[in-house]
Amino acid sequence: MTRGDTAGSDLQLAALLQLAGRAGSDDGGPSRAASPGDPSPAASVPPSLPPDVRLRWVEFERATSSTLLLIASVAVLAASLLGFVLADRVLRPLRRLGDAASAVAGGDLARRSGLGARRDEVGELGRSFDTMASALQAADDQRRRFLQDVVHELRTPLTVIDATSSAMLDGVYPLETDHVETIREQAHLLARIVDDLRTLNLAEIGKLPLAMQAVDATELLAATATAFEARATAVGQRLEVEAEPGVAVTGDPDRLRQVLAALVDNALRHAPPGGEVRLRTHGTGPVVRFEVEDTGPGVAADDLGRVFDRFFEADEARDRAAGHSGLGLAIVRALVEAHGGRVGVENVPASGARFWFELNATVAISRATVMSPIEG
Repeated sequence: MTRGDTAGSDLQLAALLQLAGRAGSDDGGPSRAASPGDPSPAASVPPSLPPDVRLRWVEFERATSSTLLLIASVAVLAASLLGFVLADRVLRPLRRLGDAASAVAGGDLARRSGLGARRDEVGELGRSFDTMASALQAADDQRRRFLQDVVHELRTPLTVIDATSSAMLDGVYPLETDHVETIREQAHLLARIVDDLRTLNLAEIGKLPLAMQAVDATELLAATATAFEARATAVGQRLEVEAEPGVAVTGDPDRLRQVLAALVDNALRHAPPGGEVRLRTHGTGPVVRFEVEDTGPGVAADDLGRVFDRFFEADEARDRAAGHSGLGLAIVRALVEAHGGRVGVENVPASGARFWFELNATVAISRATVMSPIEG
């Protein structure tokens, strides 16, 4: 049969179906539709059609049903594949993030999600995770360095005590006051390190008791300078105080004296014999700035960001010989921050280093600047 014959047959079938429908209507009602219980498509064929037309009708319905079933199957399969691809695309980065979280929880703090380059919500989640992991790694590294530094700092005086006492017991050193004094000095250094570590820890976790009150800044500087006057005079150094009278800050007077004492002690150790240390304070609006400046060599550029770290010593041999714990400037930062202030250091051209800290002002009575040099 040719294509023209097939088209003609289809037209004839359509015409016969239309006539059959009309015939059914003329006979007294519509043609019988297939009920759900009909076993085959033949049940829906009008009985008035000729046998060959009925056969073609049944074949047509079967072909249509098969085509629809095939289309539905293909659609279901395509939807399943598409859903699988989309689900995998969404779940793959989440599984990757979950693996990274498990690794970090297991102690691998260097693990990252690898999702930071994405520009969607998953990428934002990955970047937040990476930031958290980096903070944990930094905290862990700091803890490890701190423990190593503590062990190192405690080992030195303990070694001196052990060696000196053993030499005295073995008869290598005579039982003299000088050797006993060495043991006592090292014991005092151990006690100082322990006390400094306790103060530093309490300040950093916000548990350090502070008796907050109004503190006169001028009196604070004058008292600090007086406390170090004899030491400065002994090596020909000069202490100079420049302060605005009546300027007060809110703080614990004992802890603020401790801050200034640590800064002045540091300045005197680095200023040369015959050098000068200047103590200044001045108000700048709601903030009072304290400065301790020396005429020493200053701070190396690479060390400016590290001078307030625990156990950092620019000249380790000199500081250790002087019996310092290496925690003085770290305690300065912790105490100032416990007061809600800021601390910093900078080099002064043609001079030495300038350490400063700022606290909230309480009251300003006068703006006249007074200079009160204390010379040695």
